[in-house]
This record gives sequence, structure tokens and C-alpha cells, in this order.
Amino acid sequence: MSLRDLQPFFAAACALLVLAAPQCSAFGILVPSSVITRSSAGTTESTTATPLHMFGNLKGAFSNDKSLGKVDASPGLKGGPNVSECTINGKPVKAVAGQRVSQVAAAARVKITYSCKKGDCGTCEIMQNGRIVKACQAKINSGKCDIRTL
Repeated sequence: MSLRDLQPFFAAACALLVLAAPQCSAFGILVPSSVITRSSAGTTESTTATPLHMFGNLKGAFSNDKSLGKVDASPGLKGGPNVSECTINGKPVKAVAGQRVSQVAAAARVKITYSCKKGDCGTCEIMQNGRIVKACQAKINSGKCDIRTL
């Protein structure tokens, strides 16, 4: 089937959308319904619009959740991050305990050569607190941390 074969169907669908647009609301569709009124003179029929609220049933869905709308007094880390006193080649830097040494060195603009970034090759070896470790795998420890590039 080509696009030319679909053109009449597309035109009909557009026409239906244009005709239905005045009867649509943001969250529901107004569907005409017939109301029959009987009087002594005879039967009359009038048409009214009945809203079909698509999301009306969700109104009470969260009514039993008491925590909605309440804001925690101190969102985020309780007591703040565990900041470590860290120096890289004698330069004091800000670091959080558990953060990777490679991230701290990059933030301090200290050049460390990497090859694999998996800890296999050993090109990123540094000295951290007197021990030789691989910068791509090592993490900042709590307390004082002295890092020297080799």
C-alpha cells in the first residue's frame, strides 16, 4: 500500500478530528447523550454533553498516603559528606571519602597517565599514603590522604 492509497483515509481522519475538536476537553471527552423529556404535550428529545473523565477515578488513589506533600527538614546527606583532608603532589584539594582518586586528580587538574582504566596495566600507579596503588581503582580514604604521582 502506498501513500496515495492512504490519502483518502488520512483526509477522513483529519475531518473527524476537526469535527470532534470542539467536544474535547483537556482530560476527558464530551460525548453527546440524549435526554428524553416527557410532557403532557408529547415527547421531546434534547441532547446534552456528558463528560467522560478519564482521570476521575485516580482522584482518591493517593488519599491514604500521609507522607505526600511533607518536606524533609534536611534533605540530602545526613550531617553532610565525609570530607577528607587530601593533598595531591603537595596541593590541597577537596575530596570526599570513597571518591575515586582519578576523579579527584582530574578535578585538581593533575595529570595522571591511563591506558586501560581497569587496573590491569599499571600505567596509572601513584603513591597514596606511602603505598603504591593504581589511580584508576584507588579510592580516597577517610582522614588524611597524601597522593604523589610517579
